[in-house]
Amino acid sequence: MNVAVTGGTGFIGRHVVAELERRGVSPTIVCRPNSSAPAAFARHTIVRMDLSAPPPDAFDVMHQPDTLIHLAWGGLPQYGSSHHVQTELPAQYAFLKQLVEEGLGNCLVTGTCFEYGDASGALSESLATCPKNPYGVAKDSLRRQLEALQRQAPFNLTWARLFYLYGDGQAAGSLLPELRRAVERGDRDFGLSPGDQIRDYLPVETAAAHLVSLAMSGRNNGVVNVCSGSPVSVRQLVEGWVEQYGWSISLRFGERPYSSYEPMAFWGDASKLHHVLAD
Repeated sequence: MNVAVTGGTGFIGRHVVAELERRGVSPTIVCRPNSSAPAAFARHTIVRMDLSAPPPDAFDVMHQPDTLIHLAWGGLPQYGSSHHVQTELPAQYAFLKQLVEEGLGNCLVTGTCFEYGDASGALSESLATCPKNPYGVAKDSLRRQLEALQRQAPFNLTWARLFYLYGDGQAAGSLLPELRRAVERGDRDFGLSPGDQIRDYLPVETAAAHLVSLAMSGRNNGVVNVCSGSPVSVRQLVEGWVEQYGWSISLRFGERPYSSYEPMAFWGDASKLHHVLAD
């Protein structure tokens, strides 16, 4: 299978490329013109392209992939920025539409649990979306536009709605890297929110394996939650990391505020994910 990956140098992308390698697939990796690629990527085909202004023959330049795993998205982690709606959304849709019209038949695009908005509890794909921040609005709008495009130019679409991922290569401001740096500095304690928020966390390696399986299924899977399906509190998660890595640091819960754009308790319903992966 001829697979292309956008955003391959990012946090999730590097793990997706590694997972494809494990399955014997050498992907075409689409990178921004000025981005740096890991030395290990030299064994794959690398295409440098500005997705906001792709060449008119972008599909050919990308070596006419059978499947696209589309991870690229700019402006993160500023979830509240208008950039997502004003700039990223139209550019993303134009790029994907061009590829479909040029012959792309199978596409996986990553979405976000923020599409669900203020919904609490177990969130299934059948729930109506009601995003509350610009990032969620832009992602949800892109999904709707791609579903409309399917009626004009049929192609297989998997909308992989990501929940919370963690692991190697994560953004420096994320919780696990912050905690690791505190340990490496020799800090005696680390301040957190109260920690009673309930979330759905998944190791990035597991998420990457799910993304590759979904993409390579060659089916029109529609929206699929990529999640653990197991609710866990932030306190449980962080205490688990400390125990797992054998760190000696005091966790001071309640020193940071709650997030202003998330409900207190929500997690993914993984039933559809398990069903699709079992087929």
